[in-house]
Amino acid sequence: MSNIVDFNKKKANPFLIANGAATRVEKKGAFFVFSLRLSDDDIREYSFTNRDKAHATRGVLLQHLETKLRVKMINA
Repeated sequence: MSNIVDFNKKKANPFLIANGAATRVEKKGAFFVFSLRLSDDDIREYSFTNRDKAHATRGVLLQHLETKLRVKMINA
């Protein structure tokens, strides 16, 4: 399966779009925090006490977002 898909007559890579929608995991006080922009007005912030759990969850959410974008682009 190709990583590049057509979207409104333009080529797009859902993996790069999904990666650009998430911030890196940062330590803020006692928590490891990252945020995920799902749309212009829907920004979700996730916080964990364990760094490994934060990285794992960020990876899973990015995979879900990539799949959602890929389906949206194919069906558009």
